[in-house]
Amino acid sequence: MIQQATRSLLIIAFTCLWATVFAQNADSVRTDSIKIDTNLLNRYRIEPRRNALPVRVRPLQVQEEQVPVSMLDYKVNYWRKWVVIGLNLNQSAFSNNWASGGVSSLALGGNFDYKTEYSKAPFDYTGELLAQYGMVANKGQVARKTNDRLFIDNKIASQLSKSWFIFGSVTIETQFGNGYQYVDGAGAALAKPLLISEFMAPGYVTESFGIEYKPNTSFDLRIGTGTARQTILRNDTLYKNIAANYGLAPGKTFKNELAFQVVAVYDKDIMPNLHLNTRYQGFIPYGRGMINIDHRLDATLIAKVNRLINVNVTGTALFDNDQSKKIQATEGLALGVIYKFP
Repeated sequence: MIQQATRSLLIIAFTCLWATVFAQNADSVRTDSIKIDTNLLNRYRIEPRRNALPVRVRPLQVQEEQVPVSMLDYKVNYWRKWVVIGLNLNQSAFSNNWASGGVSSLALGGNFDYKTEYSKAPFDYTGELLAQYGMVANKGQVARKTNDRLFIDNKIASQLSKSWFIFGSVTIETQFGNGYQYVDGAGAALAKPLLISEFMAPGYVTESFGIEYKPNTSFDLRIGTGTARQTILRNDTLYKNIAANYGLAPGKTFKNELAFQVVAVYDKDIMPNLHLNTRYQGFIPYGRGMINIDHRLDATLIAKVNRLINVNVTGTALFDNDQSKKIQATEGLALGVIYKFP
């Protein structure tokens, strides 16, 4: 009985001891797992994942707003206008006892050039008025002309492509004052100057229709397949002094011709302060032969010294079988003042 009770006590004691050991092992395992969780939490606190926290995104709303804007008073001007005025003066004087000899003289020349352009596709208009006049007076002689020309050109065109136009033009050309002949055919001085030309005697009015080639603002080529020219001779007595009488029969004052016409214009600054302007006109009458083709070439070279002072060289070569059987030519060199505006 005593032995059985002792055995039961031993079993109970051993059971309690084993339970105590097991409890200690369980607590230590729990402690280790808590430490691991703490390390993980600490790591997440130090290096949180990107976009770990949810962000609420609000939808973007765009609304139309009317912003008041004051209208600017801008207007496109399709017109271009400019005026060139030039004045040339040449003077020399000698005393009566100047041993080397010489003649006192005074030469004065002026030119006025007005040009206007209108360009709004497909329409194009160009108008030009050119007036030139010059006189020279030598001591002991009457004043004589050195230059005299009045030229008016009006052209309208409609654009066909980038560089080609269909055009119509009207041109008027004459002179201002009376023109005289001072020497005969052999070069001998005449006792009395002969009147050979005057205002609208002759005068030329030319209407032309055709195709125009204009690749840029410097070059212009007109091909007038349908051209008519009227020669006007206001003074019907000039045939007494000039045999050719400008192609008109004696006593007649008007002649009309149909022809093919070519006009080429080149106008450009070829170098700094150096400007070249040339104009060629070829007039080919229908049914009159090659000898009656009229050619005229005008060239002006202007060298600018400063804004006002310039040196200019002008030249004209002309062949018109109705005026002379030979080529006519004129040339001039002058230092003067030129003003261009705007």
